[in-house]
Amino acid sequence: MENYKKSKFYRSINWPLKFVLLLWLIHLVQVILPVDFGWLGVYPGRVFGLKGILFSPLIHADWGHLLSNTPPLFVLSVIILYFYRSIAIPSFVMIYLLTGLAVWLFGRPVFHIGASGVIYGLVAFVFWNGIFRRNLKSIVLALIIVFYYGSMVMGVLPGQEGISWESHLLGGLVGIFTSFWFRTSLEQDEQPTTYSWEREANDSESYFLERDAFEQTKAERHRRRDDPSSSGWFSSKTWD
Repeated sequence: MENYKKSKFYRSINWPLKFVLLLWLIHLVQVILPVDFGWLGVYPGRVFGLKGILFSPLIHADWGHLLSNTPPLFVLSVIILYFYRSIAIPSFVMIYLLTGLAVWLFGRPVFHIGASGVIYGLVAFVFWNGIFRRNLKSIVLALIIVFYYGSMVMGVLPGQEGISWESHLLGGLVGIFTSFWFRTSLEQDEQPTTYSWEREANDSESYFLERDAFEQTKAERHRRRDDPSSSGWFSSKTWD
């Protein structure tokens, strides 16, 4: 059990599972009391709406809303923790906070709640890593994202009743920005590999002509040819 807790997979599912459980606990409190935490959402352009930058992804309107967000939020969080571990936490925090801030700046004057903006940010982050990093791992993950979550692009279209399309669109843009921001922060398995035969070829590299042969003047070539200390390939003398 101790070895399992130290495994990469366990560490990758640990906090996404806890985060999802927190969302369910908060919604359960809403249902049992009952209370409405909708006022904790982002309300664009108003000072009291700033608190939603921190709290809006934690609040959901009903069980259907929560159920639709739980699987992609969990899976995408596990993906970035497992495959992009060194930047997973700062990337998630950036997507979480900047999405809320963008909605506060540009959204409609209504309360925006739910984790869907963060989900769109994570989808865009994983997909655009394949564009910016262009290594095999990132490209494969990007293709998986297209296959499973490609239909989510419809969620950015305006005019959908009861849906914060602004959160979806702005979350996606934040995800692209975050992917670009961390594009050079490569994981250990993404570092270019230098094979032994390449190192040996570089170490034993020799040339038929001297590297500056064509840069020498005619006088310099004649002087080097007649110089006993010269070891050029065209020397007229041999030495024991």
